[in-house]
Amino acid sequence: MAKVTFQLHDGTSTEVDAATGESLMQAAMTNLIDGIVAECGGSMSCATCHVHVDPAWIAQTGSASPEEAEMLELAVDPDETSRLSCQIEITDDLDGLIVRVPESQF
Repeated sequence: MAKVTFQLHDGTSTEVDAATGESLMQAAMTNLIDGIVAECGGSMSCATCHVHVDPAWIAQTGSASPEEAEMLELAVDPDETSRLSCQIEITDDLDGLIVRVPESQF
């Protein structure tokens, strides 16, 4: 289990318990995080689970695969901290993870 903080575009934050082995997107959906749409359900065929990983956590979350990087080109305002939350697997090492949810996924 890991504690993950989702920072929303309006300045509010929500801390959730995320189960080891689930994706960050699944944790967001389970906890009804606003702004994570996840239209494709985690099959990496949309970019509606886009998040910005806090720079302090980039090394722990890893980098995007070439396929993920291609999908991120469809996201709104992607940058070097962008990841698809469906591609980040929760591990105990991610306890304390902070991600920012963009204002829009479309």
